[in-house]
Amino acid sequence: MSEGSRVLVVDDEPQILRGVRVVLRNAGFQVDTAGTVAEALDALAVRPPDALVLDLVLPDGTGVDVLRELRAWSSLPVLVLSALGDEREKIRALDEGADDYVTKPFAAGELSARLRALLRRAGDGGGEPAVEAGDVRIDLAAHRVTKAGAEVHLTPIEFDLVRVLSLHRGKLLTHRQLLTEVWGPNYAGETQLLRVHVAHIRGKLEDDPGAPRLLVTEPGVGYRLVA
Repeated sequence: MSEGSRVLVVDDEPQILRGVRVVLRNAGFQVDTAGTVAEALDALAVRPPDALVLDLVLPDGTGVDVLRELRAWSSLPVLVLSALGDEREKIRALDEGADDYVTKPFAAGELSARLRALLRRAGDGGGEPAVEAGDVRIDLAAHRVTKAGAEVHLTPIEFDLVRVLSLHRGKLLTHRQLLTEVWGPNYAGETQLLRVHVAHIRGKLEDDPGAPRLLVTEPGVGYRLVA
């Protein structure tokens, strides 16, 4: 549960730190802060929090530097807090292991909700034999997908894509992450291949493939299976 969870917020703008601290404390979180890469890494090592909210632009490096160090030893949930215009840096951060991102300026309710969702998933344990999203049920152990109780035939590649998205349900996965996981590192840049297969999956699982509600697009970044 997120109630009382401790969050480390890393940002070099004092007004952002103050604003995020107020928002998260009002939502029931305990909040620590840091303003540089060095301070963040010290805080993570000395007093590991339950989650990290991380800006990408810091005075002595980047949020990606923090992520690389952190992912060498921890699977701590990480929410990137990014300014508009940092699209390539956001994608890099997600590829380096960030779990989600919120764009500045942010809505207080969205920030708190995204953080609660990350903490819930971190506590799930990952042992579920099946994932349900609306009227779609994905049985990972049985390699079986149903919609409204009727079995849906997916090709092996389509099922593998659905499997990866299901294991990270609610989490944004970049094009590169999905391509590398499903097809292998030699396909990391084949975004059109990915789009074609996502379109096929939507045609089989969505009520309206033109307005997807299950497998949603984050423009220019990747896809998310709605939790």
